[in-house]
Amino acid sequence: MADTPYPWTDEIEDEILTRIAKGQSAVDICSDDWLPSQTTLYKRLRNDQEFAQKYAQAREVQADTLFDEILQIADDGRNDWIERKDQDNAGYVENGEALRRSQIRIDARKWMAGKLRPKVYGDRSIVEGPGPNGEHTVKTEEMTETELARRIAFALAQGMEKTNG
Repeated sequence: MADTPYPWTDEIEDEILTRIAKGQSAVDICSDDWLPSQTTLYKRLRNDQEFAQKYAQAREVQADTLFDEILQIADDGRNDWIERKDQDNAGYVENGEALRRSQIRIDARKWMAGKLRPKVYGDRSIVEGPGPNGEHTVKTEEMTETELARRIAFALAQGMEKTNG
């Protein structure tokens, strides 16, 4: 769609926010002919503070969606094994290509979730006291899978408490 003045409606705004929250990219969303271009979307984000806040909230929900997708990908073993049918070597073998692709999909979602909600899914940051010259240093370290799982479970439980009130 061309970058001409675009009739912004509540329906369009809701569609964009819903699709962002469900994990779609702005590139994919804005490729639909009935939705605004990326340029128009980004201009709207710059110029409409209320929409920008809703968009930021949708991105936080997107991080949770990505986390849920990680569990689905990790639990889906449908393509993990392939059947060999040659006479000399019949049977099932590990499907390395599918396993590598699943790992890439998981890693991409972990990275995105960490960027979208760093306090929940990101690396741990530790602020250390003043250094020799009085400056403060920030040290980041990777969380273990167990620590990440613990934090995610805690965050999900907090969200459930708020939802069930």
